Amino acid sequence: MSSSNLRELVKKYYSELGMKEWRRLIKDPYHRLEFNTTMYFLKKYLPKKGLILDAGGGPGRYTIELARLGYEVILLDLTPKLLEIAKGKIKRARVRDKVRGILEGTIEDLSMFRDNIFDAVLCLGGALSHVVDKRQREKAIDELIRVAKEGAPIFISVIGRLAVLISELVNFPEEIEIEDIFRRVRDTGDYYGELGFAPSHFYLPEELESSLKRRGVEIIEMVGLEGLASQHRKETNRLFRKYPKAWEIWWETHLKTCTHPCVVGISEHFLIICRKLGY
Repeated sequence: MSSSNLRELVKKYYSELGMKEWRRLIKDPYHRLEFNTTMYFLKKYLPKKGLILDAGGGPGRYTIELARLGYEVILLDLTPKLLEIAKGKIKRARVRDKVRGILEGTIEDLSMFRDNIFDAVLCLGGALSHVVDKRQREKAIDELIRVAKEGAPIFISVIGRLAVLISELVNFPEEIEIEDIFRRVRDTGDYYGELGFAPSHFYLPEELESSLKRRGVEIIEMVGLEGLASQHRKETNRLFRKYPKAWEIWWETHLKTCTHPCVVGISEHFLIICRKLGY
């Protein structure tokens, strides 16, 4: 299947999700792990002020949070439906003066931006994972680095391959029998949208790390966003609801363990934080 056809399938999937994608990161304590952990590390490594690119930022959840913190943000996404939602949410949040642009586009082509103009670059929630073609995915990484200033942090989160395989065992065991799809995902990470989810490339941590290191960026940290709770949605939500003190201890434990390489590897989403070096 061609890259353009896969891109259209991704756009169709997220157009149909609409408001569900806006709610995804906060709909329950389990999903908030991805959002809250990402925000924790953004606050840790972002400069104190500046212009940020939220590439593949969908309905603008991170754009709004960063605008509230005083940053200037440009939001870019593939899906017009999500950008329409973002416009309404940004207006309602009263941060429109901080949002310098809401643009339709792909992360593989950021030619509307000059080199070295952003104080930080974000590509969160798996946007890079939805570029299935390897050449286009590598081009997207080049573009994300190109538009960052020298010394700027770059934050990329992707969907983890090992977590997808665990999910098949836990949630969709019957799909394992579809040998060509399961083995392709297992061995290459490539999934073409056959079973309902958007076309994706599911990453191994070392794969993304190696791709970035080849480009001469400095790897600062890798983070498992769901961490040890990955694939334990029911148990995570129960802990939050029934045991508030235990939840505080779990959050502390999560932050202490989420950068362990084993935890990064099994997380549904993992985040890599790197810094663009001077050339």
